[in-house]
Amino acid sequence: MAKTIETVEAALSGPTPGQVLRSRVFGHRGLMFGGVVLAAICIIAVLAPVLAPHDPYAQNLLARMQPPVWFDKGTWDHPLGTDHLGRDYMSRLIYGARISLLIGGVAALISGLIGTLMGVAAGYFGGKVDTVVTFIINVRLAMPVVLVALAVVAVFGGSLQVVILVLGFLLWDRFAVVMRSSTQQLRSMEYVNAARAIGCSTPRIIFSEIMPNIVNNLIVVVTLEMAHAILLEAALSFLGLGVQPPTPSWGLMVAEGKQMLLFEPWLITIPGIALFVLVLVINLLGDGLRDVSAPENRN
Repeated sequence: MAKTIETVEAALSGPTPGQVLRSRVFGHRGLMFGGVVLAAICIIAVLAPVLAPHDPYAQNLLARMQPPVWFDKGTWDHPLGTDHLGRDYMSRLIYGARISLLIGGVAALISGLIGTLMGVAAGYFGGKVDTVVTFIINVRLAMPVVLVALAVVAVFGGSLQVVILVLGFLLWDRFAVVMRSSTQQLRSMEYVNAARAIGCSTPRIIFSEIMPNIVNNLIVVVTLEMAHAILLEAALSFLGLGVQPPTPSWGLMVAEGKQMLLFEPWLITIPGIALFVLVLVINLLGDGLRDVSAPENRN
């Protein structure tokens, strides 16, 4: 009898919030795939000195242009072959993951701080603040990102620091637009009005009532802009105005291999696939986190 009562009570009480969250996380294939692959890429990047079979900067002209191991002339000493200077391609690919993750993460952080502050301020205060912020956003949207980045990098020179700062100060517009719209929807909610009524300060209302409710949208934009920054860095490096040689960069590897496209296509295919996989898993992770944290928004 006691077991029957316990079974009925368990059925009536239902799963706990933790159980529901775990079920959503482990039941979302895109989130699991993106999270596992991205975690693996991050681990590989962190452990690059241990995992890389050779020094990514070491040149050996006697071993230049060796094909990957799956070709007839490939060797396990260089599993992914070597480039035109005899540098080990696998080592440069592993170290290149560091560059892409660093640029994408830091650029998204800088642009996220700028865009979120502007968007929340415009959405919450409205009036003249909203007018000024909207004007700044429109000015930024009228500026082509790639051309501005090319011009700035051409003036100040291509380097890792310059690329990060340029992308960070150019990719904040989507943050501002989304955060402004989300904040405008929340500022008239009952719990926000209640916080004002009991005398809560504006910073407390923003950080305690507004920000926790726009995190879902922020997660999606962060992942989108991180992937966007990685692709832009690759484009700038491909054009010779991004990360400068001999720094291992996937975009630079593609640029260095383009002259041998018809004869050694793997020189472009390998870093191209790496870029594709990284951008894909970042977007899958962001979309999955959005679905898990706000399942009511799932299509």
